[in-house]
Amino acid sequence: MSKSLKRVENALSAAGVSVQILETPASTRTAAEAAAAAGVALDQIVKSILFQGPSGALYLFLTAGGQQVDLTKAAALAGENLLRAEADVVRKVTGFAIGGVSPLGHLSALPLWMDPHLMGFDQVWAAAGTPHHIFAIAPANLQRLTKAVVAPFTISA
Repeated sequence: MSKSLKRVENALSAAGVSVQILETPASTRTAAEAAAAAGVALDQIVKSILFQGPSGALYLFLTAGGQQVDLTKAAALAGENLLRAEADVVRKVTGFAIGGVSPLGHLSALPLWMDPHLMGFDQVWAAAGTPHHIFAIAPANLQRLTKAVVAPFTISA
């Protein structure tokens, strides 16, 4: 078992949340691939997108699969202009490679925001640390576990 997957399992277990992690034969690197693997709507997929400001601070935005981060809205929440974090920064800070970034189990604590669109579903699916593992969770539980602030920062793709 990969270290990344084990960190996600441990974070869920430590929080007292029991979920079944689905291992998929096909990649779940993109939201469309994850939705197909889980058999759910695209917007039920949680994209974990990391941004960095000029200060060097990093910010994580949990976004519905069919939505895009509006950089103006996201920057207003973060308090500084933002650019997508480079892949090596994502791996160093979260411990996950792009395409498998889980919303929890990170190596470093990050400020998090959650797309309110995700709250409209009974269940959403998120990466479990690898491009071949995903898990389902109630969005309210995900928000509670990650301590994400629910705020509008997206636009439809």
